Amino acid sequence: MFNPSREQVRQFFTDAWTRHKAGGILTSLETIAARIMEQHPEYHADLEDPQAEQRDYGVEQGRTNPFLHMSMHLAIQEQVSIDQPPGIRAAHEQLVRARGQHDAEHIIMEALGQVIWEAQRLGAPPDNDKYLELILRHATRD
Repeated sequence: MFNPSREQVRQFFTDAWTRHKAGGILTSLETIAARIMEQHPEYHADLEDPQAEQRDYGVEQGRTNPFLHMSMHLAIQEQVSIDQPPGIRAAHEQLVRARGQHDAEHIIMEALGQVIWEAQRLGAPPDNDKYLELILRHATRD
């Protein structure tokens, strides 16, 4: 299993962004990442700042960690593509119909964050049923 360091994740995004802007050849994962980065112009300055790879994005600074945020988009897209946990693809599709693609991923991101936080707090694996329940709750709201 691949377990990249914080620096490797940040380097992946900054390198992909640099190649994308230059019209270079991207891997399929970098192509997906470039689409995510294009949807987040608020992170472009970070992607172009050589110091951003070393920066801490603490909650007390009032800023979202752009690399974590984009990594979560990638993780969610991967989950949906392989339907893991089972049922996430259908839940995602239902949520996309109700809220649109980008908003759907942000809602799923909140659910994923909550389920991971609870699993860490309890020292247990993530609760896939709760994860899907949180997603579907948003999909069925008016």
